[in-house]
Amino acid sequence: MAYVPALKKKYQEEVVPALKKEFNYSSVMQVPKLEKIVLNQGVGAAIADKKIIEVATTEMTMIAGQKAVQTVSKKDISNFKLRRKMPIGVRVTLRRERMYEFLDRLISAALPRIRDFRGIESKMDGRGNYTLGVPEQIVFPEIILDRVSKINGMNITFVTSAETDEEGFALLKSLGLPFKNVKKN
Repeated sequence: MAYVPALKKKYQEEVVPALKKEFNYSSVMQVPKLEKIVLNQGVGAAIADKKIIEVATTEMTMIAGQKAVQTVSKKDISNFKLRRKMPIGVRVTLRRERMYEFLDRLISAALPRIRDFRGIESKMDGRGNYTLGVPEQIVFPEIILDRVSKINGMNITFVTSAETDEEGFALLKSLGLPFKNVKKN
């Protein structure tokens, strides 16, 4: 039998029936699902030192478990000494099993390691997607603290097939993302 990540199994067995009942979907195919997780790290300091982008690529590859690609600038900006096609960031797009494995590690290992962590904000983008900012890459257990030369933050975007923010929020909450308790008036 093929390996199925624990979070994917939870989605199929618990989340789908719960969301189908909560939003009165006629088919399980209408239930929103997590389509991809995009990790993005801007490394502006790479303009001055080329080694920083290489280190960021290596760290992002270790965190995601998948090869990271460098993002390049689209235009020249003389005030920042930036030239077109210079590497200025790193990103990874995770789908399928790797996406669920990363989300599981994020929820269980990385988020609790953030200093003064009280939950994440519940602000969605209007289309059922959510972006989370992580202040330092050292919260991930894959990063060895002694080898870190520069602390960088990153954005993690959860792209869902949800039509509305309410559906997307319910999906992410039921998958285990620790949102802050929001009191509605």
